[in-house]
Amino acid sequence: MPIYMDRHDVSESVNAENVAQLHNEDLKIQKQFDCRGLTYWYDDIKKIAFCLIEAPNKESVHNMHHFAHGEVPNLILEVDENLVESFLGRIKDPEQSSSTDLNMINDPAQRTLMVVQFKTISLQGVHISQSKSNMKQVIDTICDLLKKFDGRLTTHKAGYLLISFKSAHKSVLCAFELKTLLTKTIEVLYNSNIEINIGIATGMPVVANKTFFEDTIKFANRLCFIDKTNIVVSSEVHDLFITENLNTPFDNDTIHTLTTSEENALDTLIDFVESEWHNPELKVDDFDVPLGMSKTQVYRKILSLTGKSPNNFIKEYRLNRALEFVNQKMYTISEIAFETGFNSQSYFSKCFQRRFDLLPSDYIKS
Repeated sequence: MPIYMDRHDVSESVNAENVAQLHNEDLKIQKQFDCRGLTYWYDDIKKIAFCLIEAPNKESVHNMHHFAHGEVPNLILEVDENLVESFLGRIKDPEQSSSTDLNMINDPAQRTLMVVQFKTISLQGVHISQSKSNMKQVIDTICDLLKKFDGRLTTHKAGYLLISFKSAHKSVLCAFELKTLLTKTIEVLYNSNIEINIGIATGMPVVANKTFFEDTIKFANRLCFIDKTNIVVSSEVHDLFITENLNTPFDNDTIHTLTTSEENALDTLIDFVESEWHNPELKVDDFDVPLGMSKTQVYRKILSLTGKSPNNFIKEYRLNRALEFVNQKMYTISEIAFETGFNSQSYFSKCFQRRFDLLPSDYIKS
């Protein structure tokens, strides 16, 4: 049977005891609607509750809440229980802290997500099979460190890690140590031919018309495009860091925080690039309207955010996507060239070699 997570934005007068009582009312009648309430999360500061329910469909979830107490959810999303556990740490109620019948849970579902991207600087001396073996060693290396900061590794694949934290403060402290640890590890395994970029964002698991933590994951990924330091955080992560621990100073020299206006500009930029990067006719002039800026302003904004001119940013984006295709070993070089927006295979190979110090054909042979 499917698993659903629903979201309730409750009023200011509601507290943890009220939410626990409502949850109990659900449990009393759940069988009438063929539902099974697994657990819930509640944030008494933001006044948001999330319920995890096994049910035949969304309508059953809605009707159960309606007949139990009338507090129907604002949103209902079908989820994967393994994914929920990997991000939130549990799929059932935590142990009761008291002997009372009412199990009050004041456990927010908001998570701070860290994306770690390993960007290839040079492919000289790199073999695809060896690269995969090295990545396994990298993952093994960081597991103990994540336990220290209560981090949960939710996703790992070639050149990419996604880690979930309950605390924004711990996520930032972990980023410091993780960067140092990975820099040393990569120096040994990859001869320093890999660059580490870390993006940290925070958010809720269920947002309108989105998949599980979709917006937060997407934005943490986008922060890795910023060319300020190797660790970039959202403005909300910065604010949470300060709120959670006033005794620990925020290291602005090592970590770059985006302003709200920079976040909006970054989202607009990447939205446009993701929709148009396949197009070989894409030009800098095409950015003016979607970004709402003049050509000069576009140039300055992209340069200030990414450290690259618009043309170089587009080319870098395409070449990194091309490298992903090459590593998949599913396409010919010609197919990759045209799929990634290059007009010819020869020009693509020339750009690829200039960027990664190796022709794509030679890399595939390795």
